[in-house]
Amino acid sequence: MSVCPSCEEPLEESDRFCGACGYDLSAAPAPESGAGSGSEGGSVAWPAAPELDSSDTPAPVHLPTDLEGTDSAGSELPTEVRFDGPDAAEPAAGPDFPLAAPDPRTATAQQLEAATPPAGTKLCVACRSGQVDPDGYCENCGHAQPRERDHMEQELGAVAAVSDRGLRHHRNEDAFAVSSAALPDGSPAVVAVVCDGVSSATRPDDASLAATRAANEALHDSLPRGTHPQQAMHEAIVTAADAVNALAQEPATAREHQPHQNAPACTFVGSVVTKELLVVGWIGDSRAYWVPDDRTAPPARLTEDDSWAAQMVAAGLMSEAEAYADERAHAITGWLGADAYELEPHTASFKPDRPGVIVVCTDGLWNYAESAADMARAVPADASVRPLHAAQVLVGHALDGGGHDNVTVAVLPFPVPPAGAGSA
Repeated sequence: MSVCPSCEEPLEESDRFCGACGYDLSAAPAPESGAGSGSEGGSVAWPAAPELDSSDTPAPVHLPTDLEGTDSAGSELPTEVRFDGPDAAEPAAGPDFPLAAPDPRTATAQQLEAATPPAGTKLCVACRSGQVDPDGYCENCGHAQPRERDHMEQELGAVAAVSDRGLRHHRNEDAFAVSSAALPDGSPAVVAVVCDGVSSATRPDDASLAATRAANEALHDSLPRGTHPQQAMHEAIVTAADAVNALAQEPATAREHQPHQNAPACTFVGSVVTKELLVVGWIGDSRAYWVPDDRTAPPARLTEDDSWAAQMVAAGLMSEAEAYADERAHAITGWLGADAYELEPHTASFKPDRPGVIVVCTDGLWNYAESAADMARAVPADASVRPLHAAQVLVGHALDGGGHDNVTVAVLPFPVPPAGAGSA
């Protein structure tokens, strides 16, 4: 060869390596005979490009059809498409791939019945055909399914509640329970319990769910026996605390890889409404508000937070505006959980002199309507007759404000509407 195949440096006949780039000339492939000739076994005869002249006439364009294609062996390419099937010479019968479900426009009743999953089977929200496995993923398309607690709504005749994951959290750590029980005299007692899991603790979603269920069951056990609603609320908070404490009673091996995690914990706020009495109970920074139907009358906040800001205000060390502007404002000083301080349930009872609604909520809502006046402005005027709609509007108010936290709210009309009697 006269030049180096790598750098095109001129070579001497006796050179074994290129003097410019060091290329090993013995590794260079020998030129094929008949190259450019278009003969059998040689390379393809490419059409020569026409010489350009000085005129403005554009050079002719070579079309793909001007040169027949060849495969790597130099033979002609096949002109027919090959089908993968039982007989490679003919296309397989039927569609190219099986449909996930029969077409309802053309399928027979037997086909539709055969394709219908058994009752209780959960279908994927994305493809609407695959079944959801126990881990929450579609077996057909692999889509992760929404968690059941991401958004929850419940309405009884005299109470309604809505809970939403919010826009920033990956799961909903709030929980609620709403119900109605009968007092010994036959009159109704409406119950709402709302709990907010402490995100810095282990299993906060389990803690809030255990607390709401335990408190609701305790109230349904004590109220029909004639226990005063305020005493019943106190006992319900203690029962809820025991339920959350039990979550921390795990074998040592269950937490050996995460020894520094806190025990499950949550806040608590609940309300019991009878025909003439309003009772609230709480631990932590979840709140209850009173909003009268007559908006010319003043609303009120019925609870006091167990928080750093509330302690500073109560001690006279800061104004409320200064305390809640501090970055430590929302650090709670009371909660339900095995590592909580001495349990001190807060309860209070009121006898409102006019109709209205009680708003029981987590800080995911009141962060966007902190004062009683702000909350009253957010509550729809027809909340007493449409409690579910009111709860939906309040959750929407928090989401429109940013939805930085889980949002849960229960709305209880006072006095209890006659249609609210009964049990849940």
